Amino acid sequence: MGRRRGLLSGYSAGSDWCELSGRRGHPARHAALIRKRLSALDINDLKQRARDAERELHNLGITFTVYSDKNAIDRILPFDVVPRPLSHEDWDIIDNGVKQRVAAINLFLHDVYHDQKILKDGVVPKDLVLGNENYQPAMEGLAVPHGTYVHICGIDLVRDEKGKFNVLEDNGRCPSGVSYVVENRHMMMRAFPDLSEGIDILPVSDYGVRLHQALVEIAPPSRQEAQVVLLSPGVYNSAYFEHIFLAREMGVPLVEGSDLFVENDRVYMKTTGGPARVDTIYRRISDDFLDPEAFNPASMLGVPGVMEAYRRGHVGLANAIGTGVADDKAVYAYMPRIIRYYLDEEPIIANVPTHICREKEGLDYTLAHLDELVVKPVGESGGYGITVGPHASKRQLAQCRAAVKKDPANYISQPMVHLSVCPTLIGDGLEPRHVDLRPFAVTGKDTWVLPGGLSRVALPRGSLVVNSSQGGGSKDTWVLA
Repeated sequence: MGRRRGLLSGYSAGSDWCELSGRRGHPARHAALIRKRLSALDINDLKQRARDAERELHNLGITFTVYSDKNAIDRILPFDVVPRPLSHEDWDIIDNGVKQRVAAINLFLHDVYHDQKILKDGVVPKDLVLGNENYQPAMEGLAVPHGTYVHICGIDLVRDEKGKFNVLEDNGRCPSGVSYVVENRHMMMRAFPDLSEGIDILPVSDYGVRLHQALVEIAPPSRQEAQVVLLSPGVYNSAYFEHIFLAREMGVPLVEGSDLFVENDRVYMKTTGGPARVDTIYRRISDDFLDPEAFNPASMLGVPGVMEAYRRGHVGLANAIGTGVADDKAVYAYMPRIIRYYLDEEPIIANVPTHICREKEGLDYTLAHLDELVVKPVGESGGYGITVGPHASKRQLAQCRAAVKKDPANYISQPMVHLSVCPTLIGDGLEPRHVDLRPFAVTGKDTWVLPGGLSRVALPRGSLVVNSSQGGGSKDTWVLA
């Protein structure tokens, strides 16, 4: 009878940086014990535990909505049982880098809605901000508690083939996914106690407490015991499970627009015991639908008059209105300059190198290296309109060239990033799959970053697309203390 092969014996990440094993010449020493224990597991046992975990996710209702699929509206987010470990040294970089970025974003938002010094100094083009569809004139001159506009921020990071982290995107409006971070951890601790035993992993279970504390800190100062609510668009929203989850974790009511009303510029919640004052609203509704009196008059989801209550300081909103101007793709390209301008510091975590086509140097470089770059329209989201130069046909490149020449201000370009990989259960073995990371920062008076974050994994072989709507899944992220 032959000797049983270890679970990782046939695994190879090739030239990619592997989160579990590192790279040739750069071994991931912090994950040595995890590799040893993982290798000792039987593949059939691993598959059975994975099936049990998936069944439990479904039974718990941990789902998201895919609007484009009429046959399978509610799906569980595919969960891979091989954890993604991060060393404490890696986490120090991420933690400090995210805090730096959030500080710069909040200073930028305060400036553009007040003195607009950065625009007058020409560091960021004026039309890029004031002409942005997410810019809200209603916020001009409005002071927010502690200067915090983005209270919940998700910063998307990728690690390149050299092991260096880069920021891919900022999410400063209604970032989602934190519920999976916490539930994935609970799932792993139940399904794989033998894998984590004796390993000091930084906890994620206090996210709800930290979030509630930050929301209390932005309540009107005249109120001694702040009432926080979570405002949801309702059961048909793609992240409705997360809304339920976060309201439960914070111990606050989950409400819809029809549950709230404004009287004398104060916000109240309808209860069986009569109206109850509301001090802070964690909104999971976009700006346009929040208040039909101030924004979209056709909105049936929001609360009429809430903007005036907010303007008068009688209610706190998280995130603040108008934060979308800071996570725009074009503004993202200026973030290194924004950090230097407000903080007089170099970015701790760099952007993916970005060429700004509205600037001559960036345009010339993009047109000269079109077949090597990823070209993105700044006005699109969800991956639409992107041209991946190395994978594009001559016809697609010609069309891209014409579009960039016609409207250079609408485009940025970046080199292809070879995302790091992590062993992932595929069929009867472990195979490398590309991953990214979304750490979540919570800011009231100060900023706290949830240790780890959402590791999204691209499940199709060779794919770099980690989005859940495109077939991506998630992993538990272990920050090793």
